[in-house]
Amino acid sequence: MPTFTEALNEQIAHEFAASQQYVAIAVYYDAETLPQLAAHFYRQAVEERNHAMMIVQYLLDAGEPVRIPGVEAPQTSFPDVVAPVALALEQEKRVTEQIVALVQLAREEGNLVGEQFLHWFLQEQREEVASMSDLLAVVERGKDDLLLVEEFLARSAGGESPLEAGAPPAAGGAL
Repeated sequence: MPTFTEALNEQIAHEFAASQQYVAIAVYYDAETLPQLAAHFYRQAVEERNHAMMIVQYLLDAGEPVRIPGVEAPQTSFPDVVAPVALALEQEKRVTEQIVALVQLAREEGNLVGEQFLHWFLQEQREEVASMSDLLAVVERGKDDLLLVEEFLARSAGGESPLEAGAPPAAGGAL
């Protein structure tokens, strides 16, 4: 069984892999000329990358070793427009299970600071699973008229941070 630090280093890989998968999903939707779906997943990719970096910073602050692992290539082809969102929901559920396991490991090791650090991730995962579940329902209902899905996303994206000046939509926004 890995130590809490080893498990956190493994989670860095999971977060970077999630980011890469979201880039692949965004590119798929971009190629299908679905800019709202693409933008949504480009933003998700940046968010997952930032989660990895939060873990990196925690390990640095704790004086623990940090490994930046490579990740497997993401899935890039999909049978239909619903499949990428279904994959994203499964990914969010899997990450939730990973975070829960990390919390349990921190608790078993008596690492209260590590456990407290992960509480933010637990809340974030609850929100991500709910949000992706909603998006999957919308895409399943709108798969025959994806412009309705695009319109839904355009309406619900209000308040999102704008893109960095001069950055293309694929950049995913300001960092």
